Amino acid sequence: MRSFNRGLVFIAATALLTAATAMPGAARTEQAAVAVKAYYPAAGNDTWEKKRPEDVGMDPKALAAAIELAKASDNKQEFSLNPREYIEKRTAEEGSGELLGPFRDRTTINGVVLRHGYVVAEFGDTLKPDMTFSVAKSFVSTTVGLAFDAGLIKDVNDPVGQYVKDGGYDSPHNAPITWQQSLQQTSEWEGTLWGKHDTADRRRGKDRKLEKPGNFYEYNDVRVNRVALNSLLVWKRPLPDVLREKVMTPIGASSTWEWHGYRNSDIVIDGKTIKSVSGGGHWGGGVWITSRDLARVGYLFLRKGKWGDRQLISERWIKLATTPGEVNPQYGYMWWLNTGQKQWPGVPESAFAMLGAGSNICFVDPDHDLVVVLRWVDRRSRDILLGIIQSVKSGATIAAMTDTRRGTPSHEE
Repeated sequence: MRSFNRGLVFIAATALLTAATAMPGAARTEQAAVAVKAYYPAAGNDTWEKKRPEDVGMDPKALAAAIELAKASDNKQEFSLNPREYIEKRTAEEGSGELLGPFRDRTTINGVVLRHGYVVAEFGDTLKPDMTFSVAKSFVSTTVGLAFDAGLIKDVNDPVGQYVKDGGYDSPHNAPITWQQSLQQTSEWEGTLWGKHDTADRRRGKDRKLEKPGNFYEYNDVRVNRVALNSLLVWKRPLPDVLREKVMTPIGASSTWEWHGYRNSDIVIDGKTIKSVSGGGHWGGGVWITSRDLARVGYLFLRKGKWGDRQLISERWIKLATTPGEVNPQYGYMWWLNTGQKQWPGVPESAFAMLGAGSNICFVDPDHDLVVVLRWVDRRSRDILLGIIQSVKSGATIAAMTDTRRGTPSHEE
């Protein structure tokens, strides 16, 4: 209820400001109190209903200006149409070794904006599956959340080693690492996975002394891949199968998304060979998904895990996943947060997002009932664009949602 109440306050204080002098007091009160039932698009790209911006309380001119800015912000210089070039350059600079997973050419800049679940703006090719890089981390987190909901993980403060018995948590340093520390990237896990030692992605110096687990935040893809493996070992099933069954099929996602691992990331469980997937594209692989499908996932989180009459992910888990960490308040369980409005100044503090190199963004704003997906946007325009989209509101038709709404500052990639 916190985001719902804050959403009403924010809408009343800002979204209706432009109409305050034009609408009589009683009419304004009635307008703000209009309730709408949460809309969920059916499966299929042709079934997703579109609305005019003005029909969902948005200024069409302001929104159009934001979209034009986006179209002019293609991240061409950093990311050519072949992302492998970027990765090869980065891994060479950091000396993190050979690439291990597959790659694919990217499409041009594209995006989609949802208000109350309806498509209000869309540009570019939103139906081509693209690499997402660190957006995949939020998918890793989600599989852990599903295991938590299923009772396979009893408490996020439990040591991972109580559940995972492959030797990765046998050392005195690794033994106390918890699920929560792993998800908040404060685990300081030490070891080698798929031929990559954790020093391959130590952002603050390969020779720095390890801290006590839980005391130091570091964005580290080796450790994220370790979390993905842990989730696999708990589920004893391929994580793409878990995600497909529990999330992607119920929300009506297409069949075009893929989740890749590495050529050497196979393990054997109960006599079956299963590939452990990666939590990003650092050495290739990761989640490849269309902007439309990514928007569906963002909308599921906007609705706090509910899709239609089904609770696919528990509200408790989504609250945990979007709660600021003590070491890095801008980070939850592999979701980026806006604590203190430091991530996106001027944007509601309740906003959160999946973020990946490129820039690839799936942005969720509960206060405005918005989901914004942007792919391959120039970094210089990213935060400005999101800020502009947050400002596209008017007093023409603002509908307050009912309780069906259950409803470092820069990110690293």
